[in-house]
Amino acid sequence: MPQMGESVNEGTVAAWYKKVGDQVKKNETLVDIETDKAAIEVPAPADGTLTAINLQDGESGDVGMVICVIAVEGEDATASEAPAAKSEAPAAKEAPAAKVETPAPPASSPTPSASTAAPAGSTNKLAAQPAAMLSPAVRRLVAENDLDISAITGTGKGGRITRNDVVDFIDNGGAAAASAPAAAPTPAAPAPAASGPVPAMDSRSFIPFDKIRKMTGDHMVMSKATSPHVLQTVEVDYHAVDAVRKKLSPQWKADKGYSLTYLPFISRAITMAIKDFPQVNSSVVGDGIQIHSLVNLGIAVDLNFNGLVVPVVKDCANKSVGQIAEGIKAMSTKARDKKLTPDDMSGATYTISNSGPFGTMMTASIISQPQVAIMSTDGIKKRPVVIESEHGDTIGIRPVGILAQSFDHRAFDGAYSAAFLNRVREILEQTNWASEI
Repeated sequence: MPQMGESVNEGTVAAWYKKVGDQVKKNETLVDIETDKAAIEVPAPADGTLTAINLQDGESGDVGMVICVIAVEGEDATASEAPAAKSEAPAAKEAPAAKVETPAPPASSPTPSASTAAPAGSTNKLAAQPAAMLSPAVRRLVAENDLDISAITGTGKGGRITRNDVVDFIDNGGAAAASAPAAAPTPAAPAPAASGPVPAMDSRSFIPFDKIRKMTGDHMVMSKATSPHVLQTVEVDYHAVDAVRKKLSPQWKADKGYSLTYLPFISRAITMAIKDFPQVNSSVVGDGIQIHSLVNLGIAVDLNFNGLVVPVVKDCANKSVGQIAEGIKAMSTKARDKKLTPDDMSGATYTISNSGPFGTMMTASIISQPQVAIMSTDGIKKRPVVIESEHGDTIGIRPVGILAQSFDHRAFDGAYSAAFLNRVREILEQTNWASEI
């Protein structure tokens, strides 16, 4: 299971393109893997014969798990099967996490200490199935939602309970039922109107969440619960940017085949401002932050309203506006053509969400863990503004838009974020951008 993003810990098999016994060629598409960020086509790493598939369609596995075995010509066939036996190693290695001590009789058992994180009930429920049969992700979901594992039907190989089985169980109301106390039934109460019989729905109006939508939702909920989000905004006059865009855009489009938008200028301004405010370009690690030496920008790309992916343009601090524009275009094209590789999705240190083309005024984006900030670039429109000069104040028509940054208050305070935003604004308004194209 490849690493497909800094915060991605597992992937789900969406579809196999080959079956056991088929010949495969290096770099041909072998399997589709879904994460909370994207659906990615994973190529075969070598020529050979597919001898084993360890994860079936719909099953999830942790990053690094062996999901299939390819026997390469000239290798000992027996040796090529060896990794398959190790595919359960991550789960087995973590088996002690699900080990349960037999509790002492209630009369003599001490009061649980405050350091005991999981309630005894959830631990006992988790132990109902052998730990080696549960992946770390499944054990975590079961413990977090206090589920009775014996009530969940496993659809994996040999009846193994997969992450999707647990998610479906929760979505169908299983979590509420499992966490309800067994004793002391509550008195009957009038049911609220919303909990009455569900009216029949026109099947054409119902759109079930796909795996990417579910996993994205899980990641966003986790991020909001993890980071104390704070939103700050600044208003930017894009007059200096527009002057260069209007002058150079026709030739740029003729040469490149696409328009020179505001996004590369904003991206460049962010990388320049990070030099003065390096904590913005960091990740939370344990009880502190790790400041990154490279500025790798994650650029959110909409897939025709059918999902969102965030490919990464690497080392932007050493790129010009033109080079960043070419990087953004290349990643966007690969995303929409479903040609992104795991490397294209990994290593982001700061993320930009670009809703501007849809004319939004301001967006409070959710931080992509473990990053500490994300910028939303919203709609730019002509507005009357006061222009200050040595000759006095005048009113002019300028292209104006809002930049909105959500930041993790654990990493830095509001003053630091505000100063960073102000620096981004100064760069956009005062730089001679002609030399950057």
